[in-house]
Amino acid sequence: MYYDELKTFITLAEVKNFTKTAEILHLSQPSVSLHIKNLEKEFQTKLFIRSPKQLRMTPTGELLYDRAKQMMALYEQTKQDILEHHHSVKGGLKIGASFTIGEYILPPFLLDFQQRYPELELEVIIGNTKEIVELVRSYQVDIGLIEGQTNEKELSVHPFMQDELVIVASNRHELAQKEEVAITDLQNEAWVAREVGSGTREYFNHFIRSNGLKVKSLMIISSNQGIKEMLINGNALSLLSRSVVARDIEHGHLSVIRLKHPPFYRMFSYIYSPVMENKQTVLIFLDRLQNR
Repeated sequence: MYYDELKTFITLAEVKNFTKTAEILHLSQPSVSLHIKNLEKEFQTKLFIRSPKQLRMTPTGELLYDRAKQMMALYEQTKQDILEHHHSVKGGLKIGASFTIGEYILPPFLLDFQQRYPELELEVIIGNTKEIVELVRSYQVDIGLIEGQTNEKELSVHPFMQDELVIVASNRHELAQKEEVAITDLQNEAWVAREVGSGTREYFNHFIRSNGLKVKSLMIISSNQGIKEMLINGNALSLLSRSVVARDIEHGHLSVIRLKHPPFYRMFSYIYSPVMENKQTVLIFLDRLQNR
């Protein structure tokens, strides 16, 4: 199996640039070209069409790309299965997670993860995005899962999941009764929001500013559950992850305000210090997270 060549081919197919591919894989540009040439010789076909402005795959290149992704995934899974067969994973793993991820996304994932690695001791610390970044930066946790942004240049940041945000309110709220609502209909409404430092609050601030909305009143609660209780028993709006309110919507406790606007999305990311990137428990956790 042409492991290195296929890895280079997949990367080049995705970034469409020889220089960037070389940087990502820590290769020289001639090495990238040689890997592609070796594959073209092996399969007796042209894989890319090169022009001054763009690099695109040929039809046979697209076929190889699909198969190569499958082969690489099978190879990595087989390697992992053999590793698990010979070496039980022991030790500890400390995970920092922002509230939305730690309370609603992580639990089912961790149940499956612990079944696979019963001898691995897991510890989860939940806080807002700002707090989790600080825990990772100060090596108090091995890896962090955040929903906001970080400008900490010494940390590695990698998106792993798309998250939808929705505006929700009590079923009794006037806007919940409407089929569709314009952004302008949100003027001068009461809102309940997370605290400064949380990723959800960061997105809320951006949403309010970018749409020029005036807020009649704002209550700050540093708990998703607390916000939901306030909405259910009051007459305010909030912007929350759909994962946070899914059960409440299903059980009829809250309603999504249906906007004449495309859905709101953000990315969840995992972050870690470079000193953690070779730690076995971190590598195994990230592999399961990326292939969940």
